[in-house]
Amino acid sequence: MSVTDSAASCPRRLARHLLRPAVGAASLLALTLGVGLCIIWSSPREPTNEPSERASPQVRSPFNGFDLTRATVPVSMILSGGPDRDGIPAIDRPRFVTPETADYLRTDDVVISLTLDGVTRAYPLRILVWHEIVNDVLGKHPVAVTYCPLCGTAMVFRRELKGRTLSFGVSGLLYQSDVLLYDRETESLWSQLAMSAVSGEYGGTPMEWLVSQQLTWSEWKRQFPEGWVLSTRTGAHRDYSVAPYRDYEASPEPLFPIAVQRRELASKDWIVGVILDGVARAYPLKSLAAGRTFQDQSKALELIWAGDSQRIEVRQMATGQPIPSVLAYWFAWQAFYPNTEIWNP
Repeated sequence: MSVTDSAASCPRRLARHLLRPAVGAASLLALTLGVGLCIIWSSPREPTNEPSERASPQVRSPFNGFDLTRATVPVSMILSGGPDRDGIPAIDRPRFVTPETADYLRTDDVVISLTLDGVTRAYPLRILVWHEIVNDVLGKHPVAVTYCPLCGTAMVFRRELKGRTLSFGVSGLLYQSDVLLYDRETESLWSQLAMSAVSGEYGGTPMEWLVSQQLTWSEWKRQFPEGWVLSTRTGAHRDYSVAPYRDYEASPEPLFPIAVQRRELASKDWIVGVILDGVARAYPLKSLAAGRTFQDQSKALELIWAGDSQRIEVRQMATGQPIPSVLAYWFAWQAFYPNTEIWNP
């Protein structure tokens, strides 16, 4: 299918989901952003013999060819984000370079840092925003580094499940404005923020959320001078100097519908989300003074917010052990965890 054909189909798909019952400012922004991204995402990629870069056949069905008959969430809430299946290409054979040679990064760029088996790697959001998934292996641990630009959420999951190593791709579908991954082994759909499969053979199966850090490139280099950083040699033609979601980030509301909208915070207020003993908790970033350590006595947790380096860490007070946490837009976290508790210092 040509770029022109792909781009032409985007307005129809976006209009079907976003321009009902009337065209408002947010809908116009969604349509403009969606059309632009469809054209960019549909641009040709570098020829490669690597199996990681073979996209699935283009599918024109409303759900990009995925079977939702066994969905564990309302099918009416699963929407097309614009691109087709694999229209946003996951990185399956990531390449890494040393910090000294990563000249494509600025000091204030944000990276996701992951350390396993003594190996530390940085995944710049500048690259993740174009791919949303990196299938990687650190030591003996297959992991999926995921990023949803619409929710602002970067989360890392283990790819080993029930004796099988899964390989994830981008489905082109959204649930509550959040990216839906799919595994290529069974074509089950997986919700990033719900941290579980929502359809297919694995429907209802949870994912194992791993501890990662989000911080600036300059701070990461200072902490991990011997680490490795994801290369721009991804096998795809993308301009990693461009921020494709700039207009969306500046807008006050989400583009896609969500089931719940609590108004204690503004939709796009940043919060730090954690789940402890099955209970979701949100820590509004505006309640945290930069450069300080805060204690949540009710949960026996400490929070560190280093404003200059953008570093956030949540750890157990008794042991100092970090626990998984995610920086997210408030609308996204509360949509998946409507009973989430909001911490107030």
